[in-house]
Amino acid sequence: MKGNRAALRYAKAILAFSQENKAAAAVAKDMRHLETLLIENDALQRALDNPLLPVGKKKTLINALLPNACEASVKLFSLLAEKNRLSLLAATGQQFLTLFAKAQGEVTAVVTSAVPLSAELEKAMLEKAKSFSNQNIQIENKVDPSLLGGFILKIGDMQYDASVVHQLKAIKTLVTKTNTI
Repeated sequence: MKGNRAALRYAKAILAFSQENKAAAAVAKDMRHLETLLIENDALQRALDNPLLPVGKKKTLINALLPNACEASVKLFSLLAEKNRLSLLAATGQQFLTLFAKAQGEVTAVVTSAVPLSAELEKAMLEKAKSFSNQNIQIENKVDPSLLGGFILKIGDMQYDASVVHQLKAIKTLVTKTNTI
């Protein structure tokens, strides 16, 4: 992701500032809303990335899209505008949400499966994830039909691969190394 290091620095700074002012939850709400807006509208991110668009117009655009943003969020928008770094807003928001969840003792477990998880499977994945981590876990499901079956569970930097594709690759490796079945 473009500007990841700078975005992380801005996210750490806004988290510290918002925690001092007891506004971290409000900033998280604003960042979630902003993330939704950016996902739904590619033109918004392109506008923020556009070097020909004046910084003042970009700042006005963000303030118009988030009129009820808390004071700490508005200060972040102003800082990014002042430094001509509004193109980092999406990455900063994502980093902030990750840091905020970590500060709250939450962790996101990403389950990649061939089909969307049913409520029963999601509950089973949550139990499996709890066996790897004692933190408060949120399940995020990503669908990748190329897995054929099974799932891949990622918690932080740990990955548990129980996909059919992984098992087939393991069999292929075994067969090609030994030349026997």
